[in-house]
Amino acid sequence: MHRFLLATALLGLVLAFPLVATADHPTRPHTQNLHALGHSSHSGSFLGSTSAMRNINSDIAFWGDLIFHGNYDGFRIIRNSPGNPREISWTHCNGDQGDIVVWQSILVRAWNSPAPADNPATPEPENRFCDGTPVPVGFEGVHVFDISNLADPILVGDVELSSRPEADAFGCGSHTLTAAPDLANNRLIVYNLTSGGPCPFIGIIEVPLDNPVGTHWLRNEPLEELGPTGAGHDEGVILGDVNLLAVAAHDMTHVYDVGDNAMPGGSLQDPRFLYTMTEPGVCFVDASVDPDPQRPCNGFWHSAGFTWDGEVIVLGWEPGGGTQPECEATDPAVKKSAFFYDAKTGAKLGQWTLPRPQSSAENCTIHNYNVVPLRSGRHVLVVGNYQAGTWVVDFTDPASARTVAWSDPPPLPQVTTPSGQVVNELGGAWSSYWYNGFIYESEITKGLNVFRLSGDVTAGAIQLDHLNPQTQELSLP
Repeated sequence: MHRFLLATALLGLVLAFPLVATADHPTRPHTQNLHALGHSSHSGSFLGSTSAMRNINSDIAFWGDLIFHGNYDGFRIIRNSPGNPREISWTHCNGDQGDIVVWQSILVRAWNSPAPADNPATPEPENRFCDGTPVPVGFEGVHVFDISNLADPILVGDVELSSRPEADAFGCGSHTLTAAPDLANNRLIVYNLTSGGPCPFIGIIEVPLDNPVGTHWLRNEPLEELGPTGAGHDEGVILGDVNLLAVAAHDMTHVYDVGDNAMPGGSLQDPRFLYTMTEPGVCFVDASVDPDPQRPCNGFWHSAGFTWDGEVIVLGWEPGGGTQPECEATDPAVKKSAFFYDAKTGAKLGQWTLPRPQSSAENCTIHNYNVVPLRSGRHVLVVGNYQAGTWVVDFTDPASARTVAWSDPPPLPQVTTPSGQVVNELGGAWSSYWYNGFIYESEITKGLNVFRLSGDVTAGAIQLDHLNPQTQELSLP
């Protein structure tokens, strides 16, 4: 009876304080204007589990009141109530990194690393399935799902990208995806980048909206300035009256015309190259090609985005490949900054540098972000920076960008790897995005966090029916 009463009392405490029991974003160091709201728990470990068992959280997309939360093992669908987000389903597809784009009842997911063969030295076979369907050994590419039934999405197709002779793409898969709706032709164009291997191009995939089973590879658009061993990492596209595509790629970002604007010639299916942008200190050196220890440049442009008027391009890069503590007080500003460029000319306008030093135990970089859609002309950035957490930046004047708010978690505890080593865990905010009045953070090892920003910095932001954060489907004057 005593044990029963104690268990009942403990259960009551858990039910009474669900945020304390399942999330720690309310207790982080933070500014008073960034308020922790709901949390959808989904724990995982980058280094404390085998690759076959990783289910860490990656990127996010939104459709109406639904959140689609990418994962190294598939994706979750979450009912979006900011104070109490609730998981509807978790579809398993065990191939990292789980980048996703959503359009109506279609979800396209990136499978990044070659599907492994079974290891005879381990007692269990490798997890090599997507929605219960076996994935061929060596597969890299994308999977396509029908998400009409939110409780039970169905795998309806895939596009193999790892061994396509006509694309000269052997060894290339899918690391990041960016959607570009082409409703005049009843299709979704998906831009695919690989992040590694000799893959200096943008992969262009077509998803027929009335027949997602027929999803197929169209062509590759060369990233000609990179050279034969380069690769892109992620893109941002803005449509409306702007129609530009920015591709973050190794040590230079490529900008393309993709539709009607002042620079005729480009289209969604056939982007027209305009120019590249570089930044002193943002560099990538392949140690197998250039082992010079005086050139420790393990990093590349990581992310690209636009202001909603299409006037400014926002870039972030990933020194140390995202695994290193590159935001310490002793690190140069170039390693912990977001950069702003004129979208017409590529001229640099300014940069914002993370002002709160991180410890040597925290992987940190400027990672995934978006700009708040404001008609006021103000430019506000919401950005996730791994273990530096979530930050809000006003860059209306790019030369004098200022911090508005932040929530910075303490260092994660160390973990023991499957081989028995004790190491610093990798984690933090993979992505932080504004969507319809709230900020949503994908915390790598813990799940989905929701914040509210108080004050008038984002007052008057327009409401969106949906959002793939790397895609701006309209432009504002």
